[in-house]
Amino acid sequence: MIEYIKGELADLTPAVAVVEAAGVGYALNISLTTYSAIQGKQQVKLFVHESLVTGGRDDSFTLFGFQSKQERALYRLLITVSGVGANTARMMLSSMTPAELCNAIAMGDERMIKSVKGIGLKTAQRIIVDLKDKIIASGIADELHVSTQSGGAPSVNAAVKDEAVGALTMLGFSPAPTAKVVTAILQEQPDMAVEMVVKEALKRIK
Repeated sequence: MIEYIKGELADLTPAVAVVEAAGVGYALNISLTTYSAIQGKQQVKLFVHESLVTGGRDDSFTLFGFQSKQERALYRLLITVSGVGANTARMMLSSMTPAELCNAIAMGDERMIKSVKGIGLKTAQRIIVDLKDKIIASGIADELHVSTQSGGAPSVNAAVKDEAVGALTMLGFSPAPTAKVVTAILQEQPDMAVEMVVKEALKRIK
């Protein structure tokens, strides 16, 4: 699996970036958010999502490129929602920044999501229902500094949280529920060391 492609930006349009790395030109479908972030740059690093479609007359292999891991993570969550395909997800990330989209989902803002071309009320509602908890649990909202509740939750040490979640994931636990438990622990005890967070999480994870 390709994690990212780093190289010279050989060609750029609002929909596609061609990145040359080690003599190979990779065409990656991008959002307007990524387009704005890399426009004017010579060297770029794009995080990759690979899409393989089989079963039709012609199999297709498509690369999607994102300027940040958070944008890619949000894209991957969006395409899990019934009725939201690759192009719709890209359209959403072109119409809003990842932080704006995260905020709209976390706050249940149907009107803002429905303003994206191709998104109707039912799809907007489904996106909110399916992803609201996942966005908060996955840590994307924290990384994008999105407000997920009116009172505002206390911030946590992102480096300690990421390291603890990574360690627990390596032990076989699912990232989303793990992140939720680790975040709760760090909100209670912000100065706790990584190894202690992991030990405490092992007691709490069901």
